[in-house]
Amino acid sequence: MPAPIDASQRHVARLEGLLAAGRALTAELDLSTMLDRLLVAARDLTGARFAALGVLDAERTGLAEFLTLGLDEETRDTIGDLPRGHGILGLLIDQPTPIRLHDISQHPRSYGFPPGHPPMRSFLGAPITVHGRIWGNLYLSEKATAEDFDDHDVDSIVTLAQWAGIAIDNARLFAESARGRAEVERTMRTTIEIAAAIGSDTDLSPILALIAERARELVDAHGLLIWLREGDDLRIAAVAGEEHVPGEAAIPVDGSTAGEALRTGRPVRVADAQALLTDPAEFGMGAARSALVVPLTHRGQGLGVLVAFDRLGTTATFAADNERALVAFAASASTAVATARLVERQRLQDTMAAAEAERTRWARELHDETLQGLASLKLLLAGSLRAPPELARPAVEAAVGQVEHEITALRAIIADLRPAALDELGLEPALRTLVGRVTTGTTLRARLDLEVGQARLAPEIETIAYRVAQEALTNVVRHAGAAHAEVEVRLESGRFRLRVTDDGRGPVGGERSAPGYGIVGMQERAALAGGVVTVAGGADGGTVVELDLPLR
Repeated sequence: MPAPIDASQRHVARLEGLLAAGRALTAELDLSTMLDRLLVAARDLTGARFAALGVLDAERTGLAEFLTLGLDEETRDTIGDLPRGHGILGLLIDQPTPIRLHDISQHPRSYGFPPGHPPMRSFLGAPITVHGRIWGNLYLSEKATAEDFDDHDVDSIVTLAQWAGIAIDNARLFAESARGRAEVERTMRTTIEIAAAIGSDTDLSPILALIAERARELVDAHGLLIWLREGDDLRIAAVAGEEHVPGEAAIPVDGSTAGEALRTGRPVRVADAQALLTDPAEFGMGAARSALVVPLTHRGQGLGVLVAFDRLGTTATFAADNERALVAFAASASTAVATARLVERQRLQDTMAAAEAERTRWARELHDETLQGLASLKLLLAGSLRAPPELARPAVEAAVGQVEHEITALRAIIADLRPAALDELGLEPALRTLVGRVTTGTTLRARLDLEVGQARLAPEIETIAYRVAQEALTNVVRHAGAAHAEVEVRLESGRFRLRVTDDGRGPVGGERSAPGYGIVGMQERAALAGGVVTVAGGADGGTVVELDLPLR
């Protein structure tokens, strides 16, 4: 017969088992595998039939996960939902110290077992701490070799829980490092991809679509929206992962969570999307559960926001590492958006500059060639009046009159293309000439109230102001049926403001009607210079056209 094992040999065997378990736990860097090993080690060291591990939730008031060893799949299916931290399991959460019980059912906190649960009497539990904070709890039940767990079992499980705390921290740090490397690599690849897209396609829409899709992939979101600022609103500019978002949806900057993130420049994580200051249902995201809002800023200017909804996986909420990843990505995305906008704006400016240069060239051509040719024809025909053939006189007189008419018409065309007074004398003389020419031959009475000073303004501002006034006055004469009009110009607080009013019939179709090409042209010109043109009905009737431009 083999010699009986004395207490000292059992003690040595237990220590060797603890050391082996500690080495195995701390050597494993995959958290899931390490936790499985922890349950096996806890069962083997104590002789328990059942082992379990409860992972605390973020609030540390319940269990977010519950892992078991000793239950087969059929039993697990019969039990149904796993425990969330009530009864004896909750006691360890409330009082994180080792607990040993002879009979679970006799404890005042016993919550009972659900139908189909195997019978359990003896119980041993110990908390697992990571950096001094409770991370989870080890639970053991039904010691196979004795009626109760003994002091050695308590010592073993407490020591094993300490090893587990170290191993969990190692695995977590390794996972965070791996995720960080992967996020950096993915962000760099995405940044390079976006930069390449800007180099090959200066249209903003496909670039925004690419940014939205890559941002969604970066944080594993169900859907992601890009909102860009337009005046006092944020409008959807791109959508990824969600097909039911209305393309024209808009939310106000003031009074919205997205607007608050844009104003403060800080990201916002919302565990309950319904707590957003703007109802997600308004823009097709009524089923959203969580949200992550990150501002897009470039050189201190708020361009818009990235809004991610519902993280894919076991939990829909976004974590701090998701926030950090999207913030880092937003920095590159903001530069991409600003660059694409700059290229788009430069392209429009080049187009308008080319058109303006073409007008100037035509004005020169008409003046140097056509106008001088017609003037020579006038002199030639006037000289023929002194010729003997009296029959030619009526025709010559008619030709002279026609030539004079054409000269007047050509002068008007030249002024419309590029008024000489604007280049030579400045905005005020050009506007006075414009008003005089537009109202000639009409019943319209126009008044000018100009306060621009003696210094010349920037050529861009003078050109835009002249074109807006020209379009507005032309519309008054052609469409308004007005008796009076007024042109006001002011320089106030670093802004240039032009206002054209009349007492006519007002905007055709009301303020909400689609603007005509002339109005669109005015608005585009102003937008390129960082300004705005508004067209609205006056308080007492008529139409009010206002131009607001920064002087810088």
